[in-house]
Amino acid sequence: MKIRNWMIDIPRNRLYYGLLSVVLAVCIVTGLLWHAHRKMMVAVEDSTIVQTMTVGKDTSAPEYTYSGEVRGRYESQLAFQVGGKIIRRNVEVGSTVQAGDVLMEIDPKDVQQTVNSTAAQVTSAQSQLRLAESNLQRYSQLYEEGAVAQMTYEQYRNAYEVALAASQQASAQYAQGSNQLGYSLLYADKPGVISAIKAEIGQVMSAGQTVITIVQDGDREVEISVPENRIKDLQLGQELGVTFWALPNATVLGKVREIAPMADPTTRTYKVRVSLPNPPAEIKLGMTATVSLAGSSTADSLEIPLTAIYQNGDAPSVWILDGDTVTLQPIKLGQMNDKQIQVLEGLQQGEQIVTNGVHKLRQGQTVKVGDGSL
Repeated sequence: MKIRNWMIDIPRNRLYYGLLSVVLAVCIVTGLLWHAHRKMMVAVEDSTIVQTMTVGKDTSAPEYTYSGEVRGRYESQLAFQVGGKIIRRNVEVGSTVQAGDVLMEIDPKDVQQTVNSTAAQVTSAQSQLRLAESNLQRYSQLYEEGAVAQMTYEQYRNAYEVALAASQQASAQYAQGSNQLGYSLLYADKPGVISAIKAEIGQVMSAGQTVITIVQDGDREVEISVPENRIKDLQLGQELGVTFWALPNATVLGKVREIAPMADPTTRTYKVRVSLPNPPAEIKLGMTATVSLAGSSTADSLEIPLTAIYQNGDAPSVWILDGDTVTLQPIKLGQMNDKQIQVLEGLQQGEQIVTNGVHKLRQGQTVKVGDGSL
């Protein structure tokens, strides 16, 4: 009751001004703290260190490298001309073969039965032919004597011609069956090296299914895959440098022999064959090779590092350093490689751009140029 009376005794004006003083003090302290915080943030921003470079024109042609594989110029995909079960394989991957060597054999039982059947048909047809020939001779004599009519003679003559055609047909079928019996053996058509075997003993193969690949003796080549935006830099007969991962000290000058007319439907690249006129003696089929290709140069082109690109939505930009502040500049890009990208519009020679930390900057920010700038 005393406390309440004491508060009632305080004048209302004094209470009001006291509370107002407290609120103003709190606001002043808060403002001072915010101002100190802003000064600290500005100091931090002003202390941002960036790396820069001066944009210059590049008239040199970029160099591109493509990995490839050592292949033979001529590769034969061998297959049986008849279907059947494989019962013998005489070679392994890497085996050296000569023309005429037997590589594989399929079971000839079914083919042999076909040959036996056609042989019996030949015997039957020949018997029918001999009978028709005898009848024709007999009735030909009777017709000359006037003992039989002309129609009867012509019937036996037609029967002889039918028997002759049947005999020829049976002989042709027998010859075909004999050829198929020979097709049960797979021969090497050229000397070379077995590079792939796609069938094993016991496997049933259909006619025309590839079972063995032979790389013929002779020239060696490197096959590479070139993207469609670089295929224009290649021409038939063009000389390219070729190196080998397994032979670091060997460098060969190759020539473009073949350029695929269409891109591969899966990889969307073009197959290119580079011939090796004088390959090292240590070169082996399947070795990894690297082909160096000089790209076409763009006159007075500007190139900048990929790290300098600031992607703001769909429009690429760069930070241009003007004095000690940065300004965002939209640009138009061209071709690029692993580290550099071509600038078509938006930059001028001699301008200084930020190359690292571009996503930490803001428009008009003050920065400091650090070591490593160009």
